[in-house]
Amino acid sequence: MELAVPKRGAHNHLLDVSGIQVGHFDRMGDGWLTGTTVVLPPQGTVGGVDVRGGGPGTRETDCLAPTTMVSTVDALCLSGGSAYGLDSASGVVRWLAERNRGLRIGTEPHHVVPIVPAAVLFDLGAGGNFKCQPTAEFGYMAADCASTSDVRLGNVGAGMGARAGGLKGGIGSASVVLPSGIVVAALVALNSAGSTVDPKTGELFGSRYGLTDEFAGMKAPRKQELDAWSSRPRTPPPLNTTLAIIATDVRLTKHECARVAAGGHDGMARAISPIHLYTDGDTAFVLSTGAKEFPEGEAAKGAIRTGDERIFKINEIIAAGADCVARAIARAMLAAESTSGWKNYREVFPSAF
Repeated sequence: MELAVPKRGAHNHLLDVSGIQVGHFDRMGDGWLTGTTVVLPPQGTVGGVDVRGGGPGTRETDCLAPTTMVSTVDALCLSGGSAYGLDSASGVVRWLAERNRGLRIGTEPHHVVPIVPAAVLFDLGAGGNFKCQPTAEFGYMAADCASTSDVRLGNVGAGMGARAGGLKGGIGSASVVLPSGIVVAALVALNSAGSTVDPKTGELFGSRYGLTDEFAGMKAPRKQELDAWSSRPRTPPPLNTTLAIIATDVRLTKHECARVAAGGHDGMARAISPIHLYTDGDTAFVLSTGAKEFPEGEAAKGAIRTGDERIFKINEIIAAGADCVARAIARAMLAAESTSGWKNYREVFPSAF
């Protein structure tokens, strides 16, 4: 009997996790090159986070610690603009409050406090005017247009002004359906100082983790292109950050989400080198919608007791989440479009295709 193997979801996107909605709002031109991405999960979704960068810009990540009171989140907000961009989360809070969505703290319908953890990346002055920064309106508009069908990648939302190791970065996403039927997916806003390109071959590090024919047709680019790229004039590395959201439809506890989030950073490390620098704000969030339970089955070999079976199943989610992050980073590079002096991977390495 042929063993079941993991496969990509229908959209190869975070939206393959049922109930998740994604919205983007961005501006380009007249000094603007920045934006915001909002993810709206189903009510009751459990959240987790892991912050590894030496220069993070975050909001309400402490409330996702395993030892704190709140377990569920109402939205996640990723934004450009560095610390200024944290204001975009206020717009998401306002949008949710208008719909009475949030942590219920009283008897009236409007007695809610929306829980909106957020993280930002540094795109100030990177092709746009330094003073053109995301505001609360960016978050409000991104939430307002969130849907289950917006699968755009590249120069969109928080990825509009993103760069990656001297090339154009952006939004990327990937998903996997495990043999059990559980879906795991990731969305990244790629804005790294580290390179996503193997300096020895010119290939994307993350493409090595593709499922079946995901990166079919790609090959190592010509040596002349790699040499030209390697010998380019170097500029001081910019301030930066890579942000990731991993989502799954299986029910996880808050502390289990935190462990999956930690694995998300492994995915970053597989696709970006170097990663987690002093100037990075690298952050990984996790969402568990709880639509499914782990299927029952025999305990894994070597398990000390039957209850250990869950541990091995969670290990599978951790591994899948890391792979999805790596694949999403590669897909961000392939979807990014050259703009404002920043060339994309396809333009620099055309022979790779």
